[in-house]
Amino acid sequence: MTAVATQPEEQSVASGRLTGRERLAALAQRRGSIVVLALVVLIASFSFDSFFTVGNAQNVAIQSSFLAIVALGMTFVIISGGIDLSVGSVYALGGVLAAYGIQWGSLVGLLLPLVVCGAIGLLNGMLVAYGRLAPFIVTLATLLGARGLLLAITDEGSTTRLMARDDWLTRLGQGTFLGLGLPVWITLVLFAIGVLVLQRTRFGHATLAIGGSREAATLMGLPAARNTMIVYLTSGLLAGLAGALAAAYSASGVTIVGEGLELDAIAAVVIGGTLLTGGAGTVGGTLAGVLLLRVIQNVINQIGTLSSYYQSVVSGAFLAVVVAVQAYLSRAYLRGGRR
Repeated sequence: MTAVATQPEEQSVASGRLTGRERLAALAQRRGSIVVLALVVLIASFSFDSFFTVGNAQNVAIQSSFLAIVALGMTFVIISGGIDLSVGSVYALGGVLAAYGIQWGSLVGLLLPLVVCGAIGLLNGMLVAYGRLAPFIVTLATLLGARGLLLAITDEGSTTRLMARDDWLTRLGQGTFLGLGLPVWITLVLFAIGVLVLQRTRFGHATLAIGGSREAATLMGLPAARNTMIVYLTSGLLAGLAGALAAAYSASGVTIVGEGLELDAIAAVVIGGTLLTGGAGTVGGTLAGVLLLRVIQNVINQIGTLSSYYQSVVSGAFLAVVVAVQAYLSRAYLRGGRR
């Protein structure tokens, strides 16, 4: 028998236990980031003449794509009840490995970061799933390990590896199709796959169930350890892929990128409606969260008089507010479930 997990609000709505106010709260959690994103875009369009232009939209899209790929992997990790602090270092490592491997051809330049970064994700998953170690400690350790490996490859960070501009990997990062960069199209394809996996597959349903209660999921016969290992493996692979695409876009493997990227990814996932406690979340919400963060950063740049560091302040404020709102909504679900 296959157990199918649904989100708490969906269970309560299906049984008719939520009031109209609580149903509105449930909708706000799942779709709130999209509404806020629309409002920010609307206000910015009227406030800045250069905001609502094709060139600026293309810039926001390409800058969002790299973070979005990392955040996609983080979405599944957080939904499963975990956390991955290593993705920023793995992202930087992926870019340097792509630039390092391209000297043997574009295929090696793409596969090398996927293999190494995937191995780091697999190590995280095995230690968390089978070693039953805390995800925070495990991924903090691999964060330091990946950064150390990065420094070793680049002679303690003193070099930046350049990529040839005529390789197909570089063209993959810099090319366009229908006015959008190829990394944007890759991101959209990956998110479409992510939506299907989370909503339409046993793996996605099991991941939601594991995040809700690992013990209950195990008692239902779900492969909790295997699924947990796979989500961390996926997170490592996607971080490495994002780093390789970013390196191809800039035609260089830069050693200092990725610092704090794990915090941006976590913020985007949570702002998108995924609960930090696990068991509930959407892939589409994560994409909206990424776009919201990047649009806010773009608006700050449009203002001109404000430092770009204010983007971190705004991101932190958003995250604090969203977590507080999620806690309130979770209590509302519990109240609805007791009726």
